Amino acid sequence: MITIEPPSTSTIPASALSKSGLTRFLNRARLAIGLVGDVEVLLADDATLKRLNRAYRGKNKATDVLSFPAAYNEFGGEEQTAGDLAISLETAARQAEAYGHSLRDEVRILLLHGLLHLHGLDHEVDQGEMAAREALLRKELRLPDGLIGRVSDTPKPSRRTKA
Repeated sequence: MITIEPPSTSTIPASALSKSGLTRFLNRARLAIGLVGDVEVLLADDATLKRLNRAYRGKNKATDVLSFPAAYNEFGGEEQTAGDLAISLETAARQAEAYGHSLRDEVRILLLHGLLHLHGLDHEVDQGEMAAREALLRKELRLPDGLIGRVSDTPKPSRRTKA
């Protein structure tokens, strides 16, 4: 299920994102990855992501996407829940503008990235495995460059950050 909590002071129009369209994409991406179980998604503001990032990762700053894998089921059987994702609509809007694509595409990129983390991949330690998988899935799902691919892109877009 996708919960959209648009920032109250945002210039993001309510019609910029289709909950049903994002849900269809989420399910297609989940199947393409081979991720079993439901995924809950919260689309919120920078303040919410900052609060979650501080509480769960010890980082006192907003971020674009956070992934929370479900706890391991030691009793076997199919998992009912794969985990949760939280995405900042404010950060996504800035990134979409900086990279020249729509907010919808940016949120889809962040969904794919988060789903790969829920599937157990971690670009910070995996020697490029997640980057390669994300690149293949971006092509399959018809998405522009993803998060990992941007790291080596030049020039880097200017990013406006909140203090």
